[in-house]
Amino acid sequence: MKYRRFGKTELQIPVISCGGMRFQESWNSNDAISGESQQTVQGCVEHALELGINHFETARGYGTSEEQLGRILPQLPREDLIVQTKVSPMADLGRFVGTFEKCMRLLKLDHIDLFSFHGINNGACIEDTKHCLDTVLEWQRQGRIRHIGFSTHGGTQDIINAIEMDCFDYLNMHWYYIFQDNWPAIEAATKRDMGVFIISPNDKGGKLYDVPDKLVGLTAPYHPMVFNGLFCLSHPEVHTLSCGVSKASDFDLHMETVEKLDDAAATVQPIVERLESAMEDALGVEWARTWQEGLPDWNETPGEIHVPWILRLRNLAIAYDMTEYGKMRYNMLGNGGHWFPGNKADKLDELDLASAFKRSPHAAKIPEYLADAHILLAGEAGKRLQAS
Repeated sequence: MKYRRFGKTELQIPVISCGGMRFQESWNSNDAISGESQQTVQGCVEHALELGINHFETARGYGTSEEQLGRILPQLPREDLIVQTKVSPMADLGRFVGTFEKCMRLLKLDHIDLFSFHGINNGACIEDTKHCLDTVLEWQRQGRIRHIGFSTHGGTQDIINAIEMDCFDYLNMHWYYIFQDNWPAIEAATKRDMGVFIISPNDKGGKLYDVPDKLVGLTAPYHPMVFNGLFCLSHPEVHTLSCGVSKASDFDLHMETVEKLDDAAATVQPIVERLESAMEDALGVEWARTWQEGLPDWNETPGEIHVPWILRLRNLAIAYDMTEYGKMRYNMLGNGGHWFPGNKADKLDELDLASAFKRSPHAAKIPEYLADAHILLAGEAGKRLQAS
């Protein structure tokens, strides 16, 4: 394992972290935990430590994950662990406090190394965070929390707005090869010496555990998951990637990323060029290089259609055969709340979109491409999994 300084926390964090969302028994935190499920979590934790992965990340919203970790972590040398949990900010301070206290009871630890405000995704979430911040700072003074951060699925400007509160030591955010829009937020965090933890590089980053043959060929000789990890970690501003595991062996492929990390920049660049060339061949050079120019945000578009994400998903499906990933993400639109906002392109005939695309060099094509994306990707509605 390799380690990086996690910003101003001064923690030496492994470049691969153990994400605790996928190995839980149930999304309902009140469900009974089976022996088989607990044995799986035990195996994941033990194998992580064997590999040098000592950062375990969970959340109150991850169902039984905290309770299952809480049956294991107190048995381990506390000074060797970095434990992170997350609680959503709330307008009701009493409920927020009660939720945190439940986290502590379930994890059975006397302190949390990394505490995150979970899901600072928009301005309303920022206001709720401000409402809870003094309480969290008091927990920090008491030693119950070592470092304070936030996780976000928000837009780039919302992330920057949260960073500019200047009260956080680190952040958890989305940024990976197929979605690089949030780089300005990473730059803003780096200026403040914040730790940068990349969320879901393997699931939201392309469903890379179940990839099409075309993508496998384009990232050869590395598995797409290894390429994506190297792409992220070739940027020193990125400190660690979440590996959400459902079984102990899920860690093993990530060790190839670690083994190749010293040569990441040289390894990544030829693959990036190959991927870019494939996109241009499939979609045309002009579109591939300029499709994002002048696009409105979802909340600036009639019907709140999330045009940038829909077009991105269409691009990936056509250029890299990432249709299944596109369906997964597309069908969350309209069902993801502020975690994945905006709507699908299923009501184009009811909307006047002429003015929405006036700044785009592709204004005439976009309605056709949105309709095409809906035909290509529509299916059973998806919903973001989130417990309470």
